[in-house]
Amino acid sequence: NGGVYRYQGKGYEMKTQHGFARDMEFTCVSERENKLIHRLTATEETLKKYPFAFTLYITHRFSEKNPRELLISWEVINENDDTMYYSIGGHPAFRVPENPKESRDQYWLEFPGKEHLEYLLLNPQNGLAATGTTYDLKLRDGCYPIEEHLFDRDALVFEGGQIGEVRIDRPDKTPYVTLRCAGFPFVGIWSKPDGAFVCLEPWMGRTDDDGFTGDLAEKIGVESLKARENRMYTYGIEFH
Repeated sequence: NGGVYRYQGKGYEMKTQHGFARDMEFTCVSERENKLIHRLTATEETLKKYPFAFTLYITHRFSEKNPRELLISWEVINENDDTMYYSIGGHPAFRVPENPKESRDQYWLEFPGKEHLEYLLLNPQNGLAATGTTYDLKLRDGCYPIEEHLFDRDALVFEGGQIGEVRIDRPDKTPYVTLRCAGFPFVGIWSKPDGAFVCLEPWMGRTDDDGFTGDLAEKIGVESLKARENRMYTYGIEFH
């Protein structure tokens, strides 16, 4: 859609990939031994591209039950007198292979309790969702190899809350890293075709459908908060 979205009849430019928060400097408001909290608030510049006043807190903390699990929480606060629409997502990347003597295609994706999954691909010309075709990820014992050409067409986009947990396994099938994201409707799995990493990405919302020209309030998967409301989202990353 040309890097422009529409809200209440007005167009707003969003040229940067993945929104604007990732490119801004957050303020650290709390620093403890096992917990960090950062804050981002609306500015005159953000209002030019996103017409809502907001506060966003991002908390990183280690789980009290499992010190190997990092919990990441987002608290979104609507500072407006009207409904606010937004999407938010994570983009954690993990080094694959872990050992430089190995190769990425020796590793596995594991989806506990799953037999198959469906996913969308993106239009390589514009990065929008190519919704005309869905693809079946056929699993064996819940696993799928990270094949050499798996990411030739960019990210695999899973909708409908199919994934509550996904793990990257080492070549011997032992766990390497686990993403836990129950309640997230979308998950993206991505790497560059020759990248030495894999991203496991929990999303509340996703890129527009190719050809979508509607209002922000009609965007697929868009989140909304009524005036002065707040909402919390949490996902976990366990390092094995």
